[in-house]
Amino acid sequence: MQISDIPFGTTDWNAVPRTEHRGETGLAVWQTRHFGGIRVRMVEYTPGYLADHWCVKGHILLCIEGELTTELADGRVFILKPGMSYQVADDAEPHRSSTEIGAKLFIVD
Repeated sequence: MQISDIPFGTTDWNAVPRTEHRGETGLAVWQTRHFGGIRVRMVEYTPGYLADHWCVKGHILLCIEGELTTELADGRVFILKPGMSYQVADDAEPHRSSTEIGAKLFIVD
């Protein structure tokens, strides 16, 4: 990731509009900012959320609240709790997210 031509700034996430994205089950609520080619999001998954697709986008993801299960297409499963993160490159390892109890995440991609 190359970060350039972005002046210093702050984000009040309470003021960023929320958009809803349905999963196979449950709901994801995104708050999204774009800085050049970098997308930064605060994402909340409702309890019982399961993504409706296998994602191949690269991310750096930090779990802030709740618990997130990330399944890789090869069958490996990882559970993130608050304070844990993962990183994956574009087109590296297809993955999808789910949560039984809900989760709040900070994602950069």
